[in-house]
Amino acid sequence: MIDNKHDIEIPEGLTLHAIPAGPVVRLYAWIIDLLIRAAIYLIVILALSMLGEMGWGLAMIVLFAMEWFYPVFFEVLRDGATPGKKAFGLKVIHDDLTPIGWQASILRNLLRSVDFLPVLYLFGLISILLNKKFQRLGDLAAGTLVIHRHKEDQTLPQFTSPAKAPQQSLIPREQQAILNFAQRYPTMTHARSDELARTTGSLVKSSDDAVAELLSIAKWITGKRD
Repeated sequence: MIDNKHDIEIPEGLTLHAIPAGPVVRLYAWIIDLLIRAAIYLIVILALSMLGEMGWGLAMIVLFAMEWFYPVFFEVLRDGATPGKKAFGLKVIHDDLTPIGWQASILRNLLRSVDFLPVLYLFGLISILLNKKFQRLGDLAAGTLVIHRHKEDQTLPQFTSPAKAPQQSLIPREQQAILNFAQRYPTMTHARSDELARTTGSLVKSSDDAVAELLSIAKWITGKRD
């Protein structure tokens, strides 16, 4: 099945793009995470079983917490990706392309039990195959997507502006908006590009040339430092 592009237009007049991940690559990522969890479970059981019945009780508590909060921890605190997803260049985000938060991550993972029904994630697979954004039931309820990460070598037109780090931290959605601006810049009039550049506010406020400033930041984002 071919992945579909998911586009979101933001108020600044730019369009953000994301490529939802299909079921095959998500299965591979899930297998990696399953193996990692299995190894951790084995270590926990071997270590705590030496404490007798109390150890087994503690082991069950730890395993329960791991099973439900392993993905939540990585999705929220590690840029949307468990080790398995990271290995295959995937990440989880909100369907408006903003970083995933606690509430959405907890909801999508709690509903894995529904996706698993009646056996082997059959409901989840059917949902993915019938949805152009490849969302399982947990994703639909939480408003989330699993996408392919943007490659760092995104092609930008050649600019004379030197690479410059932004004066404030940028979330992935903001970085992508700046890259989209840089890619569209050659097709825009100077007045239009200046208007769009200045919508970034404090990011270019200290510069006399807002467009050049934003292009420098775009070059920095792609790693093309002079």
